[in-house]
Amino acid sequence: MRTAPTILHLDMDAFFASAEQASKPSLRGKAVVVGGLGPRGVVSTCSYEARVFGVHSAMPMAQARRLAPNAAYLVPRFGLYRQISEQVMGLLRELSPLVEPLSLDEAFVDLEAGGTAWDEASALLAGKRLRDDIRAVTGLTGSVGLAACKMLAKIASEQAKPDGLVLIEPGTERALLAPMPVRILPGVGPATGDHLRRGGINTVGEIAEAGEDELVRLLGKAHGLALYAMALAHDERPVVAERDTKSVSVEDTYDVDIHDRVRVRMEVQRLADRCVQRLRGAQLSGRTIVLKVRRYDFSTLTRSETLRGPTDDPAVVREAAARLLEAVDTTGGVRLLGVGVTGLADYTQEDLFAQAQAQAQAEAEAQAAADGEPEGLGAEPVAAEEAVEEPEPVVERQWRAGHDVRHVEFGHGWVQGSGLGRVTVRFETPDSAPGRVKTFRVDDPGLEGAEPLPLVAPPVGEGLRRSPRP
Repeated sequence: MRTAPTILHLDMDAFFASAEQASKPSLRGKAVVVGGLGPRGVVSTCSYEARVFGVHSAMPMAQARRLAPNAAYLVPRFGLYRQISEQVMGLLRELSPLVEPLSLDEAFVDLEAGGTAWDEASALLAGKRLRDDIRAVTGLTGSVGLAACKMLAKIASEQAKPDGLVLIEPGTERALLAPMPVRILPGVGPATGDHLRRGGINTVGEIAEAGEDELVRLLGKAHGLALYAMALAHDERPVVAERDTKSVSVEDTYDVDIHDRVRVRMEVQRLADRCVQRLRGAQLSGRTIVLKVRRYDFSTLTRSETLRGPTDDPAVVREAAARLLEAVDTTGGVRLLGVGVTGLADYTQEDLFAQAQAQAQAEAEAQAAADGEPEGLGAEPVAAEEAVEEPEPVVERQWRAGHDVRHVEFGHGWVQGSGLGRVTVRFETPDSAPGRVKTFRVDDPGLEGAEPLPLVAPPVGEGLRRSPRP
């Protein structure tokens, strides 16, 4: 293990909720809960003000509403969160080429590999400047942990929350870990924690005292030896740079089971289009189309089809997903659907089946012309009445709580809630004072969806000056 605290762990503070508070002045300092708002929804993130009431991530949304009935409940805006995450990860890559993202709001950085830090003083300076840069660029706060290994750096960032920095000095690790509960160690979940507790082990210090043999007896060789090493503050895991994307997928969980087969097909088509949008956004293509169906009884089925070559054609992905759906029984109802693409490549190949069909059609037309026959011979004429196109069905606009809108008269705002044919909007921007509230009909022609505004206004002239790197 290293002798200097040059491993950095960054964890953005209540990321989704903090981003919502930063973009909505009326919610700053108030309880905010972000997640699915339906009967089956769960909490993705909540603000520190909401945590006072006992709300936490992964809690059923219905329980959160009982604990904090006056909190603001919002649907996630993942597009905004990804934009902010890209800004933060860009700042981390300025520190080192070895950045290991764990999620949108969390990552390890090897400061030594980037020449940014080599001892305690330089590591501390790098951590402080990183926090300043994150605040300046995104308007949000992040907590930083610095240590000689990944495990301790993550523990340090937890101690630093919210909006802080903690450096664990080399040589003090075992004394720091000893009184901590065993659940603080990576790989110790509820089941392992209960097993250790039944063996009389409740703290990290007691794991170290128990010794290798006892840990192996309790947990098996691999897990026991790994846990004993971590209790002694030994963690040799390197920071691994971001790995290549293995798959691109989207999925939706429905508040009410879908029983209508036509609706299921429509949802699969919509998910296929969203999946292709992500695929193209990453400038990728893929060979294998995957369909995921979770039925009413929670049984989950996965079906896949591999094409002759990689594609990012939405029609090809839709057709493959539709074929996969035909092999799945959805009679009892569907609670979740997903479409994904694997076998990724950085190039596309036209659909070989479509090419073959086009070539065959061209040859047939050429042969027909040579024989003097009119094109389309043998086809049944279509009656004029049958050729009239039916009007497209009217799709009712959905106004999701927390999402951005714009009104021709009142400007930019966000949806506070909707129902009974009405939508309530608060008109404010990240750099304005708390705004006024207006209510409209859901079909108001002056109201439309909008893209999120940046949390920090773009710099003018020379741009934002960041602190020089150490």
